[in-house]
Parts: sequence; structure tokens; C-alpha cells
Amino acid sequence: MDLADGLLDQPYDIYRRLRDTAPVHRITGPDGTSAWLVTRYEDVRAVLADPRLSLDKRRGSGTYKGLSLPPALDANLLNMDPPDHTRIRRLVGRAFTPRRVQQLREPIRRTADRLLDALGPHGSTDLVASYAAPLPITVICDLLGIPEGDRLDFRQWTDSLTAPDPARPHASKEAMAAMLDFLTRLVATKRREPADDLLSDLIAVRDEGDRLGEDELMSLAFLILFAGYENTVQLIGNAVLALLQHPDQLAALRKDPGRIPAAVEELARYEGPMLLAMRRFPVEDVTIAGATIPAGETVWVSLSAADRDPARFPDPDRLDLSRDASGHLSLGHGIHYCLGAPLARAETEIALTALLERFPDLALAEGELRWRSSLRARGLTALPVTY
Repeated sequence: MDLADGLLDQPYDIYRRLRDTAPVHRITGPDGTSAWLVTRYEDVRAVLADPRLSLDKRRGSGTYKGLSLPPALDANLLNMDPPDHTRIRRLVGRAFTPRRVQQLREPIRRTADRLLDALGPHGSTDLVASYAAPLPITVICDLLGIPEGDRLDFRQWTDSLTAPDPARPHASKEAMAAMLDFLTRLVATKRREPADDLLSDLIAVRDEGDRLGEDELMSLAFLILFAGYENTVQLIGNAVLALLQHPDQLAALRKDPGRIPAAVEELARYEGPMLLAMRRFPVEDVTIAGATIPAGETVWVSLSAADRDPARFPDPDRLDLSRDASGHLSLGHGIHYCLGAPLARAETEIALTALLERFPDLALAEGELRWRSSLRARGLTALPVTY
């Protein structure tokens, strides 16, 4: 199977067929190399927690190419196994504790209200550009201590990396170079003039205790900025779209806003921000659902296919905000579970609460919806609405 065959436009239809007929399937990726795709819930969950499947690219057989990052950005948690992964995750995990996230809720709400104020009481807008994107950009930049004047290019950079434009073949490399240059200058500034922010804290750990290498520091800043924006903008945009496409569920949520935290779990299950988790490489031959995968080959696991597996979630293609969606895998599982998941949940809860309070007649505008051209990320290029 060629991964491009319908997967961008109709991913859930493709995944349904694979779950039913070939839950571990040999595929051809967009770069022409082969890989294995895992689609059933129990198998995906097991793979995500299996230490025999490494994220370290050096464990690969060399056939997989994928996105090539410069060394200064490549020493990040998405390319690491324990013990380095454990050490670095412990350092940055302090920023995303429930207590720290609770402290951020009020500033997040102020940002959401400010963005909605700018829209005025009625009109039309692209809700991704005016709300779903700037909210997480503001939150993550505030957390890292990035000045407001330096935040304008982040969305363009991340889009160039996750959904490259075929008409601009050099855009990804240009975006990486620009981001690396920006982070290099930012770290140098924070080192000279430390402040009360996460990046200054991480620099202090590296400088005083020598617990972070220079590439690890840069890569960690890159990952927090990149993932902290990308996953949340897609989670918010997808959630709003799902609600507007299911007016009965939206009406129930408006009637009882206290259900929003639980609703976010079902919305994440139904239309999560990532179709595929990061690729894995078996360190030895492994057998998954009867298929033996040789050591070093590339394994993809589909989070979205797993979260619509009827063996785990009955009637999975139906959005049901009363469903117990606990156990969904949209934010991962195991030691690589999304570090920023508590923050992404809080941002989405607050974004939905503020939006539904402000605009009781929010509706989709006419026009075709377009999804980002990415096999991994699941998000809209725009969400046109009226209010």
C-alpha cells in the first residue's frame, strides 16, 4: 500500500479497512521507503510501551529518511531512549506539573478573551488564524520567555516542517535554519540576561550542573516550542470543527459547560491532533499481531486508527460527549506520552469555554474545509466561521 493513497483525504476510511484486514501492514512512505503500519488499539498501545521499539534513529536500518534536523535540534526527546530520555524529561517535566498548569489557567483565559475581543461582537473569521493558532503560540512563548516581537514566524516555520509545500522544496531547510538561528540568539540573550521563565531555568541547569549538553538544550527548546504549538492548535481547531458539525453535541455542551473537561477527551479521541506517532525501530525481531518485523525496520503506529477501533470504543465514528473516552491514545502512551498533555488539555478547555460563552450563534461558514497536507499531523489549514 502507498501511504499517499487516500490517506490525506479519507484517513479514517483507510484505517478502518486496514484494521479489519491487515492490522499490521507493509506500506510505502512518501519518500519511497518501506515501513510497517500498526492500526489496532491493543497493538498500538503495546507498541508505544514496548522498550524493544526504539526512537533512536541510529537503531534504524538506514532505509528511512524522513525529516533531517541539524545536530543542534536533533538531540531531542523524540529521538531518545532511556537513560538520556529519562534524564532530560525529568528536567523539563517540572514546567508541566498539574500545579504549574493550574497557575497558567488564568493567564490563558486572559489571552483567549483578548483574542476574542479583537474579533468584535459579530462577523466572520478564520478561527485557526485568529484564535486557535495565536492562543498556544502566546502560551508557549510566555512559558519560554520569548519576546512578543519575535513570535510572528513560528506558525510558518512549523507548517513548513510538518506539512511541506511541494512547490517550495527548500522551505523545510530554510525554516530549520531560521529556527536554529533564532534559538541560538535567544539562548545567548537568556544566558546574559536570565529571567523568570522556563528557558532561563533550563540554561541554569546546563550551566551550573552540566546536566544538559549544548545540543540537548537547543533541541529541548526547539521541541517545547514546536510541539507546544503544533499539537494544541490542531486540538483546538479540530475540537471546534467537530462541535460545529454535531449541533446536538454542541447544544448539550452549551447547556452544561461543566462537561467541557470530559468533552475534550472525547474530542481528542474523535479527531486528535496526530494521525501517526513518531516512528519506531525494533532493536530485535518483534512479532506484532502475527507479523514478524525484523530489527532496524521502520514501524509507524496510527493513533487515530487506534482511537477509532470498535474493539475499544463502541460505535467509534460517532462523536458522543457522554462517552468515557479515557484511555484514548491521541496524546500517546508510555514513557513518550506527550509531556505537554496537561497544558494542551487546559488550553483546549479554556479555549472552548471562552468561545462558547462569547458567541452563542457560532457557525461554520460556507466553503470547502481543507486539511493540512501531512501524513502525521491532523489539522485544518483554516476554519472559516461566522458569529
